[in-house]
Parts: sequence; C-alpha cells; structure tokens
Amino acid sequence: MMKRWHVLKRLLPLMAGVVLLLSACGRADLSTLNPQGAVAQEQFNLMKLSFIIMLLVVIVVFAIAIYVLVRFRRRPGDNKIPVQVEGNHKLEIIWTVIPLILLVILGVPTIQSVFALSQDYSKDPKAVVVNVTSHQYWWEFEYPGLGVKTAQELVVPIGTKIAVEAKSADVLHSFWIPALAGKIDTNPGGNVNRMYFETPAKEGIFLGKCAELCGPSHSLMDFKVKVVDQASFDNWVAAMKAPAVLPEDPAIAQKFQSQCLSCHAVGDMGGPAFPNLTGIGDRETVGGILVNTENPKYQNEGSTYDNLYRWIKDPQAVKPGNQMPKIDLTEQELAGISKYLAEYKLNYESETLANNDATDDSQESKE
Repeated sequence: MMKRWHVLKRLLPLMAGVVLLLSACGRADLSTLNPQGAVAQEQFNLMKLSFIIMLLVVIVVFAIAIYVLVRFRRRPGDNKIPVQVEGNHKLEIIWTVIPLILLVILGVPTIQSVFALSQDYSKDPKAVVVNVTSHQYWWEFEYPGLGVKTAQELVVPIGTKIAVEAKSADVLHSFWIPALAGKIDTNPGGNVNRMYFETPAKEGIFLGKCAELCGPSHSLMDFKVKVVDQASFDNWVAAMKAPAVLPEDPAIAQKFQSQCLSCHAVGDMGGPAFPNLTGIGDRETVGGILVNTENPKYQNEGSTYDNLYRWIKDPQAVKPGNQMPKIDLTEQELAGISKYLAEYKLNYESETLANNDATDDSQESKE
C-alpha cells in the first residue's frame, strides 16, 4: 500500500502538468491567440508584450537564484560567511529602477490601447451601430440606424467598424467575440456599456459566447458573427424589412400565428419579446447551439428538419432554463412549422461564405 502511495505521489506532478497542458487545447475561433480583426490583433500584441516582459523577469530571477545556490552553497569544512550585500546602495537602486522601467514599457502602450479602444464610434457615419441585449439564454441584435432587429446571428459587412452598445434584459452577462474583439459586460437596470471592433477584410463566421456565469445554460449561450460583403449586407437589411411570409398551409399558418407570433416576430408581424425568426433558415444554428441542417434520424418523427423540430418540441431538453415553454402541438403541426421555418430563407449572400465551422458547435458534438 505504501509503495502505491509513493508511486502516486511521483505521478501527481506529471498529471498536474498534463492537465495544464490540455487546458490550453480548444477551438481556434475561441482563442484570443488567433486574432482575426484589428482590435483583437492590438490586444494580442499587448499580451505578447506582457508575456515577453514576464518571461524576461522569470529568466533573470531564476538565473540569479541558480547562480547564488551554486556559487555560495556550503561546502564541507568551509564555514566562511559570504560577503553580505545588505545596504548596498548600488544594488538597491538597480533592482528598484529596473522594475520601474519594465512597468513603463508595459504601461505606456497599455494605456494608449485602453483609451484608443474605448472610443465611442456610435456617432461615426461610417460605423454600423448595434444595440446588443442579452437574455437568458440568447442574444438580441438591433441596428437602430437601419431599422432592423434580429437574434443569435450578428450580420455585419467586411472592413467596417461595429459600434456596440450592450445591456442586459435580466441578469449579468458578458458579450465576447474572441477572434474579433475583447469582451464587455452587459448589465441589468438599463446600464449601457460600449465597445467597438473592426471586421476583417474577408468573409467569415466567428463564434461569440457569454463570458459571465449567468445560469444553468450559460455554456450554451452562443451566437455567431457572420461577416459578409457590403452587397450581401445591403441585401440582408432589405430582406429583413420585407413583409412577412407565412406558411402556405392555412392550418399551419393559423397555428403558427396563434402559438408563435404572440412572442416571436417574422417580417412585419408578431411580438418583439423573444428572438426574431425572420430568415431563420439562413442561420447557422438553431437556439445558438444546434446546427441548422437536416438529419435522417428524425424523418420517422415527421420532419427532416431535426434540430428545429427538436427545439420546438422540447426547448428545455436542449437548453435548460430558457424562457421558451413547451408548446402543445401535434406531430403534423410540429413537422409543418419546423419545415416552414427551415425554408424561411432570405438568400441575401452574393457569395458562399467559406470556413463554416458551425458543425463543431452542434449539440450532437457535445452529447
């Protein structure tokens, strides 16, 4: 028994090292070490500067410590006390001035970046202003200058400054797009926080998350940032303002209006309280986490649009604690509504977006 304990004690440091190593593994688009925008790049440069300074300090301190341990170690028969440096004014000045210099080297660019990144671009005519409102557990995006409101997918044009004004509708959340910008808290009580980020000069899809523990489904509170060309963005804005398109089947249309439009909106119809469903068929995900694709697994339940079907059938099973109730619908109604929503596409993209990584975010990959 004692031998096993000694072996375990020897393995513990190795296991701890492996845990630390694996903790750095993860998705590339969830890493601040893979910047894709100007703001994220500036923040990354600050991190590199901080790391270089810390590494330099660690190397110097360890080098001095090792030198002292080797040079002044006690040798057999040698009881001579080394020369003491206490009160040496030259050394005291050196180890006081050097940290001050390092602080200035780190502090000056940090202060410059903090003030530069805190600029308010909401009045800039070239910027796209987005009012971000966080909910348990979804994201609402309103473009006040364009008269558009959507959810879960922030559509923005390439090479543009995005001025974000963020608040919360319930508890404290945090708006975070690792590859494009830093994060900012969304506070309840009408308190608005502001930030901005710049979109890259190419199309792409970037993952955003809530970075503040906000409830049982905090880890499932994802959103997408879809960067498109200017023509596609203009098409999207126009399509979002177009009149609503209801299901062709009168029975399904009546059920959708009575059960769904009391809370949700499509086009110019419905309530504003919960996620706008206009163009949901174009979105990468359902509920922020389920891939918006077909799956033969659910064909025998009346619909090939499995994730929309699953979400409508029992949203609490997908994202516990969210505010969408389970609706009393027949299998035929479930299939009809999920098919209608899956086919509700705006078809605004002038080109196909590359590097669609939404599959990695699916609920199936977590199960």
